[in-house]
Amino acid sequence: MDFDIKGKIEELVKKISGDKSLLEKFTKDPIGAVKGLLGGVDLPSEQLESLVAGVKAKLNIDQAGDLLGKIGGLFGKK
Repeated sequence: MDFDIKGKIEELVKKISGDKSLLEKFTKDPIGAVKGLLGGVDLPSEQLESLVAGVKAKLNIDQAGDLLGKIGGLFGKK
């Protein structure tokens, strides 16, 4: 089975970041949330953990960028 992990991470990040309840679920149970989003795709634990780690990293980067934008706004920069 050919699985594009980078593409899947991007897809999952879009879904999770666009849905507040899904983001809460991912925060509480990342493995369960990702398994649910994969919809029947059965991955080995190692790949599933890599996928979760990639999504977490991407979400943190996106959230950090949003936070930096807000902080810049405090100092009159945009």
